[in-house]
Amino acid sequence: MEQGIKIIASNKKAHYNYFLSDFLEVGIELKGTEIKSLKNHSASLDDAYVIIKGMEAYVIGMNIAPYKQGNIFNHEPLRTRKLLLHKKEIIKLNQKIKEQGFTIVPTKIYLSKGRAKLEIALAKGKKLYDKRDSEKAKEQKREIDKRLKSY
Repeated sequence: MEQGIKIIASNKKAHYNYFLSDFLEVGIELKGTEIKSLKNHSASLDDAYVIIKGMEAYVIGMNIAPYKQGNIFNHEPLRTRKLLLHKKEIIKLNQKIKEQGFTIVPTKIYLSKGRAKLEIALAKGKKLYDKRDSEKAKEQKREIDKRLKSY
């Protein structure tokens, strides 16, 4: 793990439901109470996804809990948030979505040098038998680790 990085939330569901590739670190446009809430580890990426609209990228469904001391200036927890990407990156992602049937999912949110960053990835949906295979491999790894530990 790199220095200065504090992971706030990760999307374990995405690793189970999708084949992930082309990971990319992006910035998020946040309000004041949102960043304070993130520093208290109050975020969830479970049902979040990314859309591209009008040459801008947005994350939808990312839940950042309201800040306890936020009073009237508090934010809406599930609001749509703009992602900070270069135009070339947006064009590249948009082409992959349209041509190859990918979707974009956030995999983790973290603080890097005091700034909130979101890791996104191109995702291709897994079929039921793919999920079974990954469960079987995970179970075998657990069994091997258990045996090695007792040996």
